[in-house]
Amino acid sequence: MNPIVAAIIGILIIFIGTSLGSALVFFMKGKSFSSTINSILTGFAAGVMLAASIFSLIVPALNDNSSSVIPLWVIVGGSVLLGAAFIWGIDKFVPHIHASMQEEGLPTNRISKNTKMFLAVTIHNIPEGLSVGIAFGVALGNWNSNPEVALAGAMMLAIGIALQNIPEGAIVSLCVKAETGKTGKSFLFGVLSGAVEPVAAVLGLFLAMQLQVLMPYALSFAAGCMLYVIAEDMIPEMKASSTRHHGVWAFLFGFVLMMVMDVALG
Repeated sequence: MNPIVAAIIGILIIFIGTSLGSALVFFMKGKSFSSTINSILTGFAAGVMLAASIFSLIVPALNDNSSSVIPLWVIVGGSVLLGAAFIWGIDKFVPHIHASMQEEGLPTNRISKNTKMFLAVTIHNIPEGLSVGIAFGVALGNWNSNPEVALAGAMMLAIGIALQNIPEGAIVSLCVKAETGKTGKSFLFGVLSGAVEPVAAVLGLFLAMQLQVLMPYALSFAAGCMLYVIAEDMIPEMKASSTRHHGVWAFLFGFVLMMVMDVALG
C-alpha cells in the first residue's frame, strides 16, 4: 500500500471510531450507561491507551538509533513529563466538565454545560491524535530504510486508538443526551468531539516528518499527554465503585489486546 494512503486511512480510522461510538446514541433507550457499563468502557479505553503509550510510543523512542549527546532515558523521561505538563496546563485553564460532572478549568458562566462537556473530551482527544500523527510521521520519514515494518506499528496504534474511541464517543453522546434529551444533537456533539483528533494527527504527522531528529522527543511527548489523561481521569472513573472490579478487568483486557496487536502484528 502507498505509505501516504496508509497514513490517510490511519488518521481517518481514529475519527471513524468516535463517530461509530457516537452513533450508539440512536440505539440506546436510556440516556446514559449504567455505572458498571461506564466503568467497563472507561477501563477498556484506559488499558488500550496505556499499552499504546508504552509499546507504540515510549519503547520506539527508547530504541532510537540517532546519535545524541543526551542519554535517551533523559530525553524520553523529560519529554514524557513535558507532555503531561502540557495537558495539565490545558486542564487548568480551559473550562470543562467531565462525565462525572466534575468541573475544572477557569470558572465561567459564559459557556454552557454541554460546551464544557464537549471541551473535556476535545482536550483528551488532542494527545490521541498527536500520537497517531507522530507515529505515521516517523514511519514515513523512515520509509526508505525499513519499508515493510515502517507503517505497521503506526497502523496498529491507529486501530487501537479507534477501538478505545468507540466507547469514548458513546459516553460523550449519552452524557449530552442526558442533559438535552435530543438524540441528533447528542450524536453531533459526539462526532465533533472527535474531529480534533485528525487535525492534531495531521499536525503531528508533518512535525514528525520534518523533524526526524526530534523523533524520541515527539513520541515521548505524545505518550506523556496520554499517560496524564489516563491517570487523571480514566483510572479514577473506572474505579468509581470500590467494591466492583469490572473496570479493572476491562482495563487489563484492553491493555493485553493492544499489546498483542502492537507486538505480534506490528
